[in-house]
Amino acid sequence: MKKKNMLILLVILVVLCFMPTIPVYAYSKVACGNLTGIPQKIPSLTSLAVSALQIAVPIILVIVGSVDLLKAIASQKEDEITKARKVLVKRAIVAAVVFFAIVAVKLLVSVAAESNDSANIVSCMDCFLTGKCKSK
Repeated sequence: MKKKNMLILLVILVVLCFMPTIPVYAYSKVACGNLTGIPQKIPSLTSLAVSALQIAVPIILVIVGSVDLLKAIASQKEDEITKARKVLVKRAIVAAVVFFAIVAVKLLVSVAAESNDSANIVSCMDCFLTGKCKSK
């Protein structure tokens, strides 16, 4: 079990290392909907967390499924290989759903925020999901 935890931690660290850096200004404030004066760090960190989840969760699911399949292949038991293959396919499907669900939400919120240029909750959601916020 410790090897599995170390593998997950390694994948998370690699993903975070390759994430684009977000410029965070110490005292800059943003407007989010009708709210003003929100520190820039909060939407930036939120969008970073969403992006990290979007990338890390599918990678971890596929790697864990592959490791399980390799263990089943090493055991050379046909029923275990079949079960592990089915689990890997299910995990790959879940990984794709997670990735594309976040993409779809980001796209829909972004389109809604662009079409409705007023200060509302949709523009606030866009600010927190994408990190693209209007300065105060």
